[in-house]
Amino acid sequence: MHKISIETVWTISDRQGGQVSPRLLNLLSDVQVAGSLSAACRATGASYRHAWNLIKEGERQLGMPLLDMERGKGSRLTTLGEKLAWAGHRIAARLGPTLESLAAELEGELQKVLAAEKRVLKFQASHGFAVEKLVESLTQAGSPVERRYTGSVEAVASHYAGACELAGFHIPQGEFERVVFQHYRQWLDPATSCLINVTNRRQGLMVAPGNPLKIYSVADLARPGLRFVNRQPGSGTRYLIECLMKKARVESRQVSGFNLSEFTHAAVAAYVASGMADVGPGVEPPARRFKLDFVPLATERYFLLCHKERLRTPQIQAVLDVLNDDSFRKAVDELPGYSAEKCGTVQTLAEAFPGLS
Repeated sequence: MHKISIETVWTISDRQGGQVSPRLLNLLSDVQVAGSLSAACRATGASYRHAWNLIKEGERQLGMPLLDMERGKGSRLTTLGEKLAWAGHRIAARLGPTLESLAAELEGELQKVLAAEKRVLKFQASHGFAVEKLVESLTQAGSPVERRYTGSVEAVASHYAGACELAGFHIPQGEFERVVFQHYRQWLDPATSCLINVTNRRQGLMVAPGNPLKIYSVADLARPGLRFVNRQPGSGTRYLIECLMKKARVESRQVSGFNLSEFTHAAVAAYVASGMADVGPGVEPPARRFKLDFVPLATERYFLLCHKERLRTPQIQAVLDVLNDDSFRKAVDELPGYSAEKCGTVQTLAEAFPGLS
């Protein structure tokens, strides 16, 4: 399988057309993660002298310092340096899944020419960490995948229309299970739909380290002055938040930033971590990655929707092989807030949702 990669590169131009080096912008992110310039150089194997020259050239171009140097304490990013580092994180988090989807489409077209005997699996799902691992494992095993990251509603609707063979979506356990199941019900057929279990995972609110604003539930989102960043319409996470808000009698107009949306959990986390919002919804791994606190709200099951007649095809069997592999299950279990308890189990709608289907 030939792999196509598309990466984001961004820079800043001055009035004379001079550009800040993309290597400098990457270096600032490394310094932010490592805690100092010297630690970043040790972690990446970069030359300290070269890194220092990049910093000084960037400061000359931007007209402001990027590092604060303190005797005995090393170096840390200035406010400008922090802003540039977080801009890089937000660009990667927002555009990464879109570029991955485009690369997968191009891979699929290439594979049709290079290896016509191998059929490409068409897969739509919201961007998730277990899904990322699944696609990566399939690719490594030589099973071509044309993945497209979409909201859960678009994924199951596309499956119903025959535009893909697998569709990822998630349904919370407990009091909202019935209402969320009915949300997807029009695209599910009890006679032909099968559900492949991938993971149980926690959804919650991502907040600043230490939770300084004491945000513990969706009722707190209505507080004056609190800044919220949401997921996009059609995403399962946004629908869950709307269900929780309805229960708490919180209206969208009461929440500052309710209509401000990002397309991935990581993008929401980066938005909050950069200080542009106080709270946003999502799963736990990106919160930990960006050193945020996480307030659990619900546990949900993540499924892959499949037509029962496709279960025996080589493409779906390759998926089941990965999901039932011990190394994959271990990788999922190691994700914060994730559990691979029923990973790879195939169920009918009636088995997965007794009395609802």
